[in-house]
Amino acid sequence: MFDQNLVFTTLLFFNWMVLAYFVGINIAYFGLLFISYFELLRYSRTIRHERWRRILQSPLTLPVSVIAPAYNEEVPIAESVRSLLMLQYPRMEVVVVNDGSRDSTMEVLIQSFGLVKVPTQVETTLNSKPIKDIYRSPDYPNLVVVDKENGGKADALNAGINVSRYGLVCAIDADSLIEGGALLRVVRPFLEKPRTTVAVGGIIRVVNGCDIEAGRLTKVRLPRSFLPMLQTVEYLRAFLFGRAGWSALRSLLIISGAFGVFKKETVIAVGGYKHNTVGEDMELVIRMHHHLRERNIKYDMFFLPDPVCWTEVPDSWKILGRQRNRWHRGLIDSLLNHRKMFMNPKYGTVGLLGMPYFTIFEMLGPIVEMSGYIVVPAAFIAGVIDLEFFIAFLSLAVLFGIVLSTGSLVLEELSFRRFPRAVDLLILLGAGVIENLGYRQINTLWRILAFRDFIRGNTAWGRMERKGFAKK
Repeated sequence: MFDQNLVFTTLLFFNWMVLAYFVGINIAYFGLLFISYFELLRYSRTIRHERWRRILQSPLTLPVSVIAPAYNEEVPIAESVRSLLMLQYPRMEVVVVNDGSRDSTMEVLIQSFGLVKVPTQVETTLNSKPIKDIYRSPDYPNLVVVDKENGGKADALNAGINVSRYGLVCAIDADSLIEGGALLRVVRPFLEKPRTTVAVGGIIRVVNGCDIEAGRLTKVRLPRSFLPMLQTVEYLRAFLFGRAGWSALRSLLIISGAFGVFKKETVIAVGGYKHNTVGEDMELVIRMHHHLRERNIKYDMFFLPDPVCWTEVPDSWKILGRQRNRWHRGLIDSLLNHRKMFMNPKYGTVGLLGMPYFTIFEMLGPIVEMSGYIVVPAAFIAGVIDLEFFIAFLSLAVLFGIVLSTGSLVLEELSFRRFPRAVDLLILLGAGVIENLGYRQINTLWRILAFRDFIRGNTAWGRMERKGFAKK
């Protein structure tokens, strides 16, 4: 027999649960925003001291191997490598790993840098697909190009680490540009705390629309297309109050695969990058936490908001959907693989704060959020909830998101001011409003579909089309 009261009670309970979820996630967001504000102020005061610049430019500075995996990157690869070779750093090598590209990536590299094959003995410390050839350039002695069989990004990074010479390895994306002094800045924690620092990440910003000449960003501009504009706000929010806050709480779970520096011996100790995941960057960082906490080894991981890596973001809905699906599959895989850490005091703030937040609000959040978008309006129409409840839901689900996006832009303006024109900030503020009125909901749907693909065992990256920096 149909029990109308039971249905009414169940719907009302579910609506209150959804409202409680949005209250919780907004409290967490505003807490991170508050912490990030003071963390950015502290960092801004720190980098004003010129003594660090003199130390970092010393010949005694720790050498770094910059590893750039490349797969089908024939359009941006030459500009990207030139950008890396122009980095302001005393001792470094650039290791480009061609991961069995099917396009002309290898040919472009050979022609652009006059590469020649060299006999090299490689110690296979980490597992990777076979290396076919290793190339060097007579004109660029610190450039090494590895041509190997296709094995995926994690496999290419492991091969690059095997070939690398130095104790610090910087993992970047081959389709990204690092600012000239960014490597100097991101290595600073390894000099301040050489015994304990194991990983440092920089900030990723959107390069679409910017002026690029000879591998250098010459002028910061906003994207000319609608979709990259929304992603500009999204990236600022994710890094300036997301990762800055978690870094301050010693619970940083993500160091972007586009720009991160690691102590090589620690990476090797945990087994390098995992092959059977699409979230190899997050999985490695969580595994490092897991490994070091298990052994009671004192360590530090940092996010720094000033070292900038500029990356090209998708300007089509189809490609962006693939990317966000893959990101969420990587998140699910990483959290499930290390579920032992969830709410486990043995793992400190990582287990008690980081893992619960990312599990409840990031991994499961899309399901709760999308359910709320469907059930709450339906309950309002059916008279299960009143107008005040419905307005409270809309405020928490939409208006607070706009406030958070605005807060991230305020952090940007107070700290680094990468956008010099006032009109740029006004445009971004408008994008921050629009982002919460449709874009966020579509993004939520992509992340829900990631659960389906994860259950099916889909580990594909999906094709990412690039236009190249020369056309920005």
